[in-house]
Amino acid sequence: MGKASRVRDQRAQQQKRQQQRNLWLATGGLVLAIIAMAAVLNRLNQAPSAPGPAKPTAADLNAPKSLRVAAAKVGFHPQLIPGVGQIEDKSASDSPAPNNTTLLKPGTVAPAFSLKTPEGDTVSLSDYAGKALLIEFFATSCPHCQAEAPHLHGLYNMLDTSREQMVSINADSEGAPSVYAFHRYFGLQYPALLDLGPQVGSWHSPQNPGPITNAYHIQGYPTFYVIAPDGTVRWASDNEQPTAKLKQELDQAAAGA
Repeated sequence: MGKASRVRDQRAQQQKRQQQRNLWLATGGLVLAIIAMAAVLNRLNQAPSAPGPAKPTAADLNAPKSLRVAAAKVGFHPQLIPGVGQIEDKSASDSPAPNNTTLLKPGTVAPAFSLKTPEGDTVSLSDYAGKALLIEFFATSCPHCQAEAPHLHGLYNMLDTSREQMVSINADSEGAPSVYAFHRYFGLQYPALLDLGPQVGSWHSPQNPGPITNAYHIQGYPTFYVIAPDGTVRWASDNEQPTAKLKQELDQAAAGA
């Protein structure tokens, strides 16, 4: 075999080895990409962990014993699903557009209400005249509402309550025990209101919406309204929302912006 032939053979062997190395590298990269994608999909398909129940407050301990006993029998606990609780910590600009196109438009006079809390106190829209008010329409069985609840707890603690307030209105005619159990579980300190329809429901048995829920054109949960100090709608949207967006809308409404 001549020298030229040996050189050609060596080059051919080198090229073959290089091709094998390239194949191994490409295969290894593909395997790593598949593993990474599988890990991402696994995270997306896992429900977030639910918080434990909040410690009872003084108000909880002062609630009627019959209500506390009935609420305990409800057995409420969060039932989160994959995909919930992912937007609350994002920026206000990440707020999703509403799905419900029939929500009351900005500038509309907010429908008046006068509703009971589970403890039997009456809360009216007129109680908040001169303040910016965030209204959340929710259902205790709604995983999105359950995921939102801890963030609303944190939002309420950030508010200047001399200028801004929050209430939640149950939107599927649940009775006092279920609504109390939900708010008690998450330690929510703002009022929860009952809006009862023809049939009283519960966490286990949602019913048709009550008159105030219908007046605000609610189609899904949660749905949020920010009411300006003059009693008109400033902003409305459904879906889970970034806490920063809810705070932004409240602050701007309180400032008259």
